[in-house]
Amino acid sequence: MKETRFIRENQQKWERFEKLNESSDANPDELADLYLDITDDLGYAQTHYFRRTVRVYLNQLGQKVFIGVNKFKRDSFRNLVKELTISLPLEIYRSRKSLLTALIAFMVYVTIGIVSTSVNPDFPRMVMGDSYVDMTIQNIEAGNPLGVYEDSDQLAMFIRITTNNIFVAFLTFFAGLFFTLGTHLLLFSNGVMLGAFQYYFRLKGLLITSFLGIWIHGAFEISAIVLAGGAGITAGNGWIFPGTHSRFQSFKLSVKRGIKIMLGLVPFIIAAGFLESYVTHHYDSLPDWSKWFIISFSFGLMLFFFVAYPFYVAKKNPHLLSQEDDFTGVNRYEFVSGKIRSLGELIRDSLFFYQIYFQRFMGFIWKIVLPIALVLIYLRDFLFPNDQEFVYYFDWVSQLEFIVGFGFKNNFDFISFFIWTILFSLIQASVLHVFTNLNDSVVTFKEFLKKRFLVIYLVNLIPCLLLFLLPWYTSLPLLVLFPLFQLVMPSVSFESEKWRTNIRNGFKYSASSYFISLLTFIIILSILAVFTQPIAFIGSLHNEYRGVELFPDILDLIAQFVEKITSTYGLNGIFWANILRQTIYIVVLLMAIPLYTVSTCFLFSNMQEIKTAKSLQKEFKNFGKRNRFKETEVED
Repeated sequence: MKETRFIRENQQKWERFEKLNESSDANPDELADLYLDITDDLGYAQTHYFRRTVRVYLNQLGQKVFIGVNKFKRDSFRNLVKELTISLPLEIYRSRKSLLTALIAFMVYVTIGIVSTSVNPDFPRMVMGDSYVDMTIQNIEAGNPLGVYEDSDQLAMFIRITTNNIFVAFLTFFAGLFFTLGTHLLLFSNGVMLGAFQYYFRLKGLLITSFLGIWIHGAFEISAIVLAGGAGITAGNGWIFPGTHSRFQSFKLSVKRGIKIMLGLVPFIIAAGFLESYVTHHYDSLPDWSKWFIISFSFGLMLFFFVAYPFYVAKKNPHLLSQEDDFTGVNRYEFVSGKIRSLGELIRDSLFFYQIYFQRFMGFIWKIVLPIALVLIYLRDFLFPNDQEFVYYFDWVSQLEFIVGFGFKNNFDFISFFIWTILFSLIQASVLHVFTNLNDSVVTFKEFLKKRFLVIYLVNLIPCLLLFLLPWYTSLPLLVLFPLFQLVMPSVSFESEKWRTNIRNGFKYSASSYFISLLTFIIILSILAVFTQPIAFIGSLHNEYRGVELFPDILDLIAQFVEKITSTYGLNGIFWANILRQTIYIVVLLMAIPLYTVSTCFLFSNMQEIKTAKSLQKEFKNFGKRNRFKETEVED
């Protein structure tokens, strides 16, 4: 069939789709029918008109149909109901052992609080503070033992309590990323406080009064904390026990499972805030039977949604339990050189590349760079222990100053700075080596370092000197100049010209791509900030004199635990807590630099193709050569 006749016979159908696609009330069934017709037309065009514009047009049209059909499928109410009634209960069932572990652990911690208070009636002061206990005593003497729950502005109380409860629940979940240790610490803290608080009221002869007042909202609130702990243990176990998946895939699956459980908890956390603000607030005027009913109904609801119903769904759908998440979407990603990427594609490909080739470039970093870095920072700490005996206001800033040595307070800092410039260059070289092997013939890392390391180091030294010779607050504005050096390193690593030419081309490419480089740099930093925020919030502030965290994060909580344990054995708690902080910061730093380097390599590939059309020239050289895999019928 002639191309003109093919277009004439199908033009009306294609125009129909164009109108349908622009309509806000398009029929998904009609879109599905069009999808079948257009894919058939596309297949015919690919066979007979491969080098014609009509084939490109139909390909774009088919993509629009696919997006339209799947958009309606994703947004359908039926899928939402299925997610809530089948998918979420199954995830809870799969995590049942972790949830049971959290419950048992929490009960043990509550028992510890009860026993400790029975042995030492002043124990609640140790876990809840003197001011809170004194306030409770005053309320008891005034005949209002639960006066702490009274607030004139109930709406403000609801917002404040709900926000705090959501924060505590999600903090308990994210703490599980520390190999489940952080979750257990938070469960321990809350469990001991609960046991001590309840038994303290028993000593005052007010156990039933406190029980009926606290558990009106506590049935939802405490249950949510325990379940959040179970979700955190689920996430942490995915990293510790990967099973048949790779460790990263198992971790990704377990975190996804834990997040689903956390989202299922949010309505109950909001309900707990509502009950505490509007019902517990009036506990003294409510009849006892209503309090017992609310508590029983709340616990019954939690047992139904998180125990009975998940078991029912699992028993009814045994075939779904054996289904695993599909990781093939990521595994199908292939590195394509010489491709001009949009900003979104650049960020997406950087993240995919980082995930898939993580073990290749991080193997050297874990085995060589990390041990050297740890020895370096620990040696400085023990040579100058006075610097680690304080809690700093901007903790991460001060600790990075000690780690890298850019404070230059002593001769050792100069040595540390020199060694760190080498380590930074080695980290970046490990990523550049992976890119080199994907683009060209296989080169060993030793050969790559022998050929390229010196020039990589010299290029890396320039921005390091600019950033670290000045105090951090004055060097921050210099980050806007960073994109001017960004593409020099991949240029000297990938290009085969003389190193002076490569450096000149690198600066030229950097200047041409300044704004997209700056935007990419900001986006990568934002992604890192989002992922590290639950662990060590970059805006976390500390009271330098009292050691009080103004914005506590998981690292603060674990550091406090280390401080208490080491102080118990007569050691300097703050010193060892700071050692822990430095260790976490250095691990995050070593994982962040490769991601930035990956994005830089993709950005360089963009600019190289725009300026030189290197891959296109390669295609021109091969144009006309017979390829038995790409033969097509071309119409005369």
